[in-house]
Amino acid sequence: MYDVVVVGGGNAALCAALSAQEHGAKVLVLERAPREFRGGNSAFTGAGFRFVYHGIDDIKSIVTDLTDEEMAISDYGQYTAEHYLDDLGRVTQYHIDPDLAEILVNRSTDTVRWLCRAAGVRFVPKYGVSAVKQNGRWKFAGGSVIWVVGGGRGLVDGEFKAAGKLGITVRYETQAVSLLHGPGGVNGLRVRAQGVEEEIRAGAVVLACGGFESNREWRARYLGPGWDLAKVRGTRYNTGDGIRMAIDIGAQPYGQWSGCHAVSWERYAPDFGTLEAPMNGHRDGFHLSVMINADGKRFLDEGADFRNYTYAKYGRMVLQQPGHFAWQVFDARMRELRGEDYKVKGATRVEANTLEELASRMADVDQQAFLNTIREYNAAIRREVPFDAAIKDGRCTVGLTINKSNWANPIEEPPFDAYAVGTGVTFTFGGLKITTQGQVVDIADQPISGLYAAGELVGGIFYFNYPGGSGLMNGAVFGRLAGEHAAHHAADRT
Repeated sequence: MYDVVVVGGGNAALCAALSAQEHGAKVLVLERAPREFRGGNSAFTGAGFRFVYHGIDDIKSIVTDLTDEEMAISDYGQYTAEHYLDDLGRVTQYHIDPDLAEILVNRSTDTVRWLCRAAGVRFVPKYGVSAVKQNGRWKFAGGSVIWVVGGGRGLVDGEFKAAGKLGITVRYETQAVSLLHGPGGVNGLRVRAQGVEEEIRAGAVVLACGGFESNREWRARYLGPGWDLAKVRGTRYNTGDGIRMAIDIGAQPYGQWSGCHAVSWERYAPDFGTLEAPMNGHRDGFHLSVMINADGKRFLDEGADFRNYTYAKYGRMVLQQPGHFAWQVFDARMRELRGEDYKVKGATRVEANTLEELASRMADVDQQAFLNTIREYNAAIRREVPFDAAIKDGRCTVGLTINKSNWANPIEEPPFDAYAVGTGVTFTFGGLKITTQGQVVDIADQPISGLYAAGELVGGIFYFNYPGGSGLMNGAVFGRLAGEHAAHHAADRT
């Protein structure tokens, strides 16, 4: 008999476990994956966090080993709660649940500090990803300006280590099958380990085992035709188990079931992420490129906004193209600015000294249409506007069917290169509805006693898109919240 059982082994689950233990509960964590593959999607992330801060003092309180020299050459600006809420509203087209949005934003800073204190997580600035260096100074684009040392693996390893020190029990290769539900609510669950089923009793259950992105059938059913062909960037174990179990006892589906976080990803990446041989399939310098489909045409505004506000929705647009792929095309001037993602082995890349030669090497593309597209694009650029990668510079095209809003540089200086991209799914947006205390509700909006949820299986937070760094922040905030209230509920039951 446990006070709280947490289903899942990623950031949200571990935050729930640590929080429940902190509030006096005896906690069991169930991780479906083997120990070496633990951590859910969190283990595959860059571990960036988007949180509210009001200047260098707030950054210093989290990144405690910042040197005076680092502070002197860094401009973090500030990221207010109002700015955070505006970003969440804008990118989700204001479908986001306002109550959950306020909790996410208002508890973000304290939760990041809690991670440092409760799990020993160490943060560092996101130089080169959320910042551009100009004249010897780093200028950060506000919001997601820090990440965890060691990336996603560093984050979950630190959280598992903290859980071990606190005496939290973790069972690996144990799949939750169904919830035990009676007149008094949820009082445990049935699990399967090594082919044998058993029942585990608990005062409360927290579901934090991810969405359904690794379930091909559900992707095709809910996201739509073609999504079964997409690649999964993270764990193969997020198949919707927690969502299914909760709906089976009457929980309310919520959020955008037809939506997901999907990015431009290496076209020929494996079907799932692999922790034992990590692959860098990111191609996040698209805002400095021209993106071309099989018909040789542009199909989106590559420079609509900073990468953090567009990358999570452009994967869907790639999937919608003929053949479900695209090419990102660069000239020589953008090579150093586009990032380390383009210097990795295994990328599908072609290079040439002329555009005609490049076109001949870009597989499955209409060559003449591509050359016409580049010629028209080059001619449409407002070249009198100076290029500035640190801001939305307004260097745009004029008169095209789809204009590029910022960072429109001509493709004319050799050598040219191009990268083939497909679609990589990170997590799905549809899930369960919860209260402001993290409790799952039924179809009549009534809380289901003893059942809580956090992380990617909670619906109502992200729609269409998301601001980079808010996924892990969401998991930490609501994991901590669900763990606390689950512990109180379990104590009240005894």
